[in-house]
Parts: sequence; C-alpha cells; structure tokens
Amino acid sequence: MNLVSAFARSVDQNAAKTALFWGDSEYSYRDFAAQSGGLARKLHRDFHVQPGDRVGIWLKNCPEFISALFGILNAGGVVVPINNFLKPPEVEYILRDAGIRVLITEQSMGDALAQLASSLPELHFVHINNFDDPKQLAGAVNLSCSRTASDLAVIIYTSGTTGRPKGAMLTHGNLVHNVDSCRQVLEAVSFDRFVILLPMFHSFMLCVGILLPLLVGGSIVLIKSVHPPKNILQEIMQHGATILPAIPQLFRALANAPVPPNLPLRLCISGAAPLPREIQKEFSAKFPVPLIEGYGLSEASPVVSLNPIHGPWKTGSIGKPIPDVEVSVQNEAGEHLPDAEVGEICVRGGNVMAGYWNQPDETAKTLRNGWLLTGDVGYRDADGYYYITDRKKDMLLVNGINVYPREIEEVIYQFPGVKEAAVVGVPDPRRGEQPIAFAVADDGAALDEKALLQFVREKLADYKVPRKVVFLPSLPRNATGKTLKTALRQMTT
Repeated sequence: MNLVSAFARSVDQNAAKTALFWGDSEYSYRDFAAQSGGLARKLHRDFHVQPGDRVGIWLKNCPEFISALFGILNAGGVVVPINNFLKPPEVEYILRDAGIRVLITEQSMGDALAQLASSLPELHFVHINNFDDPKQLAGAVNLSCSRTASDLAVIIYTSGTTGRPKGAMLTHGNLVHNVDSCRQVLEAVSFDRFVILLPMFHSFMLCVGILLPLLVGGSIVLIKSVHPPKNILQEIMQHGATILPAIPQLFRALANAPVPPNLPLRLCISGAAPLPREIQKEFSAKFPVPLIEGYGLSEASPVVSLNPIHGPWKTGSIGKPIPDVEVSVQNEAGEHLPDAEVGEICVRGGNVMAGYWNQPDETAKTLRNGWLLTGDVGYRDADGYYYITDRKKDMLLVNGINVYPREIEEVIYQFPGVKEAAVVGVPDPRRGEQPIAFAVADDGAALDEKALLQFVREKLADYKVPRKVVFLPSLPRNATGKTLKTALRQMTT
C-alpha cells in the first residue's frame, strides 16, 4: 500500500463526489485524479522526474496543492512542501539541500521566483496556472505508482537547532500508518468534511487536513479567507463542515465571534502549539462542540496523541497515544520512568520518520533504540494521560509554526557592528509566542534597531523577525560562558 494506491481506491469509490469546496467552486475526486495524472505525465515527459526524485511545492493554500501532491507521488517522486512564508534565501537552502530540480509554484510569488531563478539557473518552474484543465482529462486518469511502504513520500523541513532546517523523511508507510491511526481515534468516515485554514505545507494539515479526509472518502472545506473569523464560520455553515483542526489562536478568535445556530461541527482539534487553559475555557463556554488538544511533531508524521473524543478530557493534557503508537517518558540513559516522573517524551510506531535527509549525525541523536526523542519534557499521570511541562529544544511556536532562536541569532550576527546576540520567546496572546532579540555592539559601534530589524526581515520570514531588539552592554552568562536565557526572559516581563 502506498499513498497513490490508497487515493486511487477513494477515487474509484467516489469519482463524482465533491472532494473539496473552495468558495463557490467544487472539485470532485475525478477532477483531482485527472489533474494529478496529467501533472505526473508532465513531470515524466518534460522534466524526466524519476522515482525518488525530490520535487518542491511552494504554494499558498489552493486546490492545486492537492493535485501537485498526488501528481508528484504518482510520478514516483518525493514531495517537499515548502513554507510559503519563507524568503528566497531560505527557500534556496531547502532546494539545494534536497536536490530539487523542479518546483511547483504560482505567479503570485512574484519577485521571489525571479530571485530563485537567478541563483538557481538549473531550477525548473511549473506554474499552477499552466496545469491542465481536469475536465478535459477525465478520460485519461491513471493513478498508480510502484513505490512501496518503505519508500520516501514526503520530506518535511523543520527549523533546526543548528540554525539550518532539517528534512524529516516520511515514507509512504509512515503517512498511511498515521492516517489510519487518526481515522480510528477521530472516528472519521466518508460523510465528514474537514476544514483547512492553516497552511497546507504544515505537517498537521498534510496528514489531518488533506490525506485523512481524502483517503476515507470524505471532503475538504478549504477556507478562502480567515479574516474576519466570522468568514470561517460562514463557510463552515455553508458547506456543512464537521471537523475543525486548527491552532489555539484561531479558537480564541472564534470564541469572540458570534455563534451561528445549528453549527454542523462535531469536533474541534487543537494542535501545533500548546492549548492554554483560558482559551479552552472561553471556547467551551460558547460553543457546544468538543475542543480537544492533541500533540505531534513532523518527525512522527505528525500525530502522536489526542484527548479521547468522548472524554474524559483533561485540560492541560496532550491526551493519550493514538492507536498503534507508543509513548514513553525516558531519562537521558533511555530508561523508562514511572508515572508522575518528568523526563523526555519519546515515541515509537510505524509513524516515526526514517531519519533526517543527509544528516546521519542528527538522525542518530534523535532516534534511539527505535524511539523518537521528541525534545519535549513531560510526564504521564496514573490514568495514562501525558503532559508537556517544558521544551527541551530551544524552540518557539509562532502561530503554531516552529521557530528556532539560533536561526535568528545567526542572521543578527551577520549585521555589521554586532558582537553578541541572543533571542528568546515571550508569550503573545495573538501569536502564541514572539521572538525578542538582545544584541551587544562591538566596541565603538552604534547599532540602530530599525536598521537591524530590516536586515533580518530581508533574510527571514516575517513571523521569525523579532518584535524588538534590546541592546545590552553584555549578555548574562554562567560560569562556563553559556548565555543565561532565563535571565533574558525575565528582562521581558
């Protein structure tokens, strides 16, 4: 079983059924199959894509993302979804690291595409406005590929603690496994309609928002505009959406929006960032729909645990492991800790990645005796519910997207006159967290905050740009010279 054959089965059973709602437009299973098949032929014919070749997707949310996903897989290729908020230098690194020759994108990326074309003259672009009309391809559908469960399907790039992104290698088997586990725990069936309003490049949306509904014969409601929040509710009502996966900040926004009568939702899932108790309380007081928190990471395809949909729900808990996935709390020596003892959350199962692309050392640090070391610290209670108490990794979550301070610090260090730099996260009611930078000037140098932030903005995605820069005569350090980020965080309060 691979993702293409699994999707082909859904197409055979639901050819005329609406697979995706996009405003007033509807796309059937047959439409996606036809367009995916046409793209696969184009990748073979025009660009000589071979099994195992990496092909990038750099798109904003749109129906063609799904055609691109299955088109690449149908051609035997490996999908590399790229964060559409990244700046050209960040995208270039991923393209080079993954060895991508073909990038599926759109004209609205504008000047960024020109920059990539200039720096990567060997890169070929496939624009979605040049995709074949699926209505004209309905008689030429051929969804099949020879890839096996152990073959790579997707490489998801996550920000790395070294300042460079790492590519988590997910196989066809990893993703089919995680989809089936999610199907069981969410009791997903063909009449379910899943809302997508988060970025489709995100591993959470890739599995729960795209693959799960399409492989169970359900439908997707792709939201065209998330502002204001009432637009989301209107589209949920219009298209009868039943399951809403999103991030905490979205549920806070919905809690302040008027609740329409006869809301069709049966379940809301909060993921990609911790769900604050206050948000869950506000939402639950207003909406007659369960809001349950889950946990995952790209390296686990990504879903690991979820509060049971029929309860009991424990506020502050990431719930219990989903079917066919094991979770353990371990110490540094790899010993399993008893209930209530705090250690590193570790995951084992068919959903765990094959490793990091071209990074055997990082893979060895992350995979130990079959267990994925998540870098998150927590414990299990006597009822088998897990809790995250801290993040071992020096990571921020901005709107549910991982941001590593080291990556920002590396850019700040490039600015003329900077001697030292450090970045920490501070709570933000709208974004979850925001980065704050601290900088020390070289002797005799004068640093300008506005110029420094503009410098960072030109090199990193906007959500990674610090909210402000605090200039210090020196950074607080311990006896071994390590920067005391706890002391820096105290300066922000």
